[in-house]
Amino acid sequence: MENVMTGKAYPDEEWSGAGCPMGAFARRTLLQGTAAGLAVGAAGGTALREGVTVAGTPAGATTEAKSRTIPFHGYYQAGIATPPQQDAVFVSLDVTAASRRELTELFRTLTARARFLTAGGRPPKTPSTAAPSSTGILGPTVVADGLTLTVGVGASLFDDRYGLRARKPVQLVTMTPFRHDDLDPALSQGDLLVQICADHRDTTVNALLDILTHTKSAARLRWRIDGQRNPERPVGVRRDWFGFKDGIANPDTTNAAKMDQVVWVQPQSAEPAWAAGGTYHVVRIVHFFIEAWQKVPVAQQERIFGRRKASGAPIYAQGENDSDLLDPIYTNDPQGLITPLDSHIRLANPQTPQTAATSTILRRSYDYDRSPNLPELDMGHAFICFQQELETYIAMQTRLEGEALVPYISPRGGGYFFALPGVRDDSDYYARRLLT
Repeated sequence: MENVMTGKAYPDEEWSGAGCPMGAFARRTLLQGTAAGLAVGAAGGTALREGVTVAGTPAGATTEAKSRTIPFHGYYQAGIATPPQQDAVFVSLDVTAASRRELTELFRTLTARARFLTAGGRPPKTPSTAAPSSTGILGPTVVADGLTLTVGVGASLFDDRYGLRARKPVQLVTMTPFRHDDLDPALSQGDLLVQICADHRDTTVNALLDILTHTKSAARLRWRIDGQRNPERPVGVRRDWFGFKDGIANPDTTNAAKMDQVVWVQPQSAEPAWAAGGTYHVVRIVHFFIEAWQKVPVAQQERIFGRRKASGAPIYAQGENDSDLLDPIYTNDPQGLITPLDSHIRLANPQTPQTAATSTILRRSYDYDRSPNLPELDMGHAFICFQQELETYIAMQTRLEGEALVPYISPRGGGYFFALPGVRDDSDYYARRLLT
């Protein structure tokens, strides 16, 4: 493979899985990180379709903990249709690359690091007197641990810096406040978004530090939000900090036809050709007023959400064990006597012909807690969703401007991004079709 910065081919010996030449972890340049990551990643194997395999004991090791591996290569990026992992970090970056060539190298570096981290393996050894080549958080071997890295681009990347204005996704815009939003510029927008998800916290932190270290010469951190998914208690879909089940109404991610209809950008659409296989990615950082919510009677909470708190079932259901998969029925309730007209679920999907096209998104949200050492609780929801058209989400959120939940939430950050098509094989890299 040719190095786009120098025009020279990488030496064959750089493609060794364990002994690739890499600089010290804290001092590695962008170019060094690219070559080294590609070297290690090449040894990790490829898979053209997303799925789950199990990684056992690496060659040369006697005992290593097993962890699941989610293949990195594919037509679509992992971390979208992938069942949500336990832990997540969302990282927004401002690109500082001085040229289109340096921007390309940044994406090559991101690809190399993602390819290695998601496959797992032994980082290269460094002399005992030199800085280590990895954080060591995961021990001597980096385990895959169900890790996915999902990369998206923001509208600001398509300004005049890199000559990409004409290639911007058609609906990609900068997030503007809805009626009750209080967006903090320091917690909003960004040129790039990297979504890091894994089965355990140490894996996401290791990946975060690795990515920030390897990209620091071409990008700087703008904001981050850490999230977790609570266990399913007692059964079924997990609960958010308000105690309600979240993400009940979601398209079937195993139904390829449905995903092609509502999530994935299709070839020969209004979008630029390079965008096929990508999707619009929304991040909304929503603060919850927990203490005020806890004073609201349960019956009123249920009318605000439009579902039973214990079961997640529609309001017409009475038992704690009623299925949360029951469909709310609005045709016999035009005045909202059962499910209030301003309840969360009814405004999100009113079930009318006029709103049918803007009522289906793929939710993949996490809860956050940034409360330590603060005078008041800062807990809430990192609302995450993917959709084929950004306007689908914007129309839905516009309807929710009048929901009864408004006094108990405060959207404070996030942004709109376009999740890139997948990296197809060892010779591919993030945004290649955008940049070439």
